[in-house]
Amino acid sequence: MSKLVIIPTQKEYDYFLASAKSEIHQFEQCSIGKVPVVRFPNIDIVVSCGGLGKVQFAIHTQYLIDQNPEWEFVICAGAAGALVDNLNIGDIVVATETVEHDIYNRFGPPLLPKFRGDETAVTHLKSLPLLNSFQIHFGPIASGDEDVIDIKRKNEIQKLTNGLAVAWEGAGGARACVFNDVPFIEMRGISDGADSTASSDFENNLESVINNIATLFLCWAKR
Repeated sequence: MSKLVIIPTQKEYDYFLASAKSEIHQFEQCSIGKVPVVRFPNIDIVVSCGGLGKVQFAIHTQYLIDQNPEWEFVICAGAAGALVDNLNIGDIVVATETVEHDIYNRFGPPLLPKFRGDETAVTHLKSLPLLNSFQIHFGPIASGDEDVIDIKRKNEIQKLTNGLAVAWEGAGGARACVFNDVPFIEMRGISDGADSTASSDFENNLESVINNIATLFLCWAKR
């Protein structure tokens, strides 16, 4: 069975593919249904661009599962903002759980859906050899359709979710996978500190961050 890597934005997708193609020279551009993908047959992975936001990402994930229900894992991979101080730019957070933080329920108790990362995938990733250029962390990732660009909001989300990092799409992919009983894991590279300089930091660091994600993922896929 193949691993399916779904990457949110076109820029992240392009950087991931460029990094992967520089190391794995055999690949093919094709389609699954009406969705264009890139296959790396030697390591049995498929890469697709899922789109921005939880809903778009969930629709894309569901469509690819409908076309092929037998994925070994579905991986949401992209950039994220750090919610804690011990993360450096370029570090990677693997989600032990993805926590949806932006459901503003006023009629009843607060809702904070949590989706556990696949334990087999987490175990595999924990067993990989250390990589010199960045660190790998394991813990919750907060998910919501919101750019976090100030310290107050960053601290609110961290307190609510106990997350190490915050990004957009993970909960959408997780919901589709849980519904279909397909293993899911979220993997995010730290591009910024979810603070006042997040926008420029994101742009400046995105390529190197996605390169790190590709490095980690290829290390996993080759084992």
